Amino acid sequence: MACTAATSTAALLSAKPKAYNFPKSVPSKAFSAQSFSVPSSFSGLRKPFVSHVSRSSHSKRRSLVVRASELPLVGNPAPDFEAEAVFDQEFIKVKLSEYVGKKYVILFFYPLDFTFVCPTEITAFSDRYEDFKKLNTEILGVSVDSVFSHLAWIQTDRKSGGLGDLKYPIVSDVTKSISRSYNVLIPDQGISLRGLFVIDKEGVIQHTTINNLAIGRSVDETMRTLQALQYVQENPDEVCPAGWKPGEKSMKPDPKLSKEYFAAI
Repeated sequence: MACTAATSTAALLSAKPKAYNFPKSVPSKAFSAQSFSVPSSFSGLRKPFVSHVSRSSHSKRRSLVVRASELPLVGNPAPDFEAEAVFDQEFIKVKLSEYVGKKYVILFFYPLDFTFVCPTEITAFSDRYEDFKKLNTEILGVSVDSVFSHLAWIQTDRKSGGLGDLKYPIVSDVTKSISRSYNVLIPDQGISLRGLFVIDKEGVIQHTTINNLAIGRSVDETMRTLQALQYVQENPDEVCPAGWKPGEKSMKPDPKLSKEYFAAI
């Protein structure tokens, strides 16, 4: 496990992973098509988070909107939170719901500050920040460290394993409530897996990936997925095939019309 700083490498390699007990299924009555509530133990949400995802107006076509039965899976509103963060070497407050109706959000979790794989991901997202900004997208990084640890790491030069100045906030989840609400917390270690969530402007999770501790994520693939998401939301009668990139041919989700795509490849 590349990011457990306080434990020796040998101990990490010899440790046996423990099973993660996922929460039991939530009764279907707990959710409506428009709103939901999270457990009372999650203090970040003060009122139900409302989804404004519209259903397709084409009655003859099956809806492509998927509603998950548990949180925070794809198709459900992202659990809201308000927490301290570090941005531009200052302490600020970040509230996820403030982006609803305004911006897309790339929300990613990493295990710990002052570790090894983590700075490569964090700085890679910062280096591509302007590209995400052009797509009306904010980036938020989250770990269980304090804002003081975040600040110290940002003030450390990249060549020494630090972050240097970043172009987006790093959120402090010292209570672990945010990591827990997104199902990425490793309970017996108190740190998060490498979870990444793409949240649309309506506050709905449209994509997620969760990597184990030793595996870094791809900024390019995150960008591609975001572009595909925005394309299908702007073109609701089309879908994006495998590996789709802007400018490439999309597909009609129809038995007959889809043949146009297959005939062209």
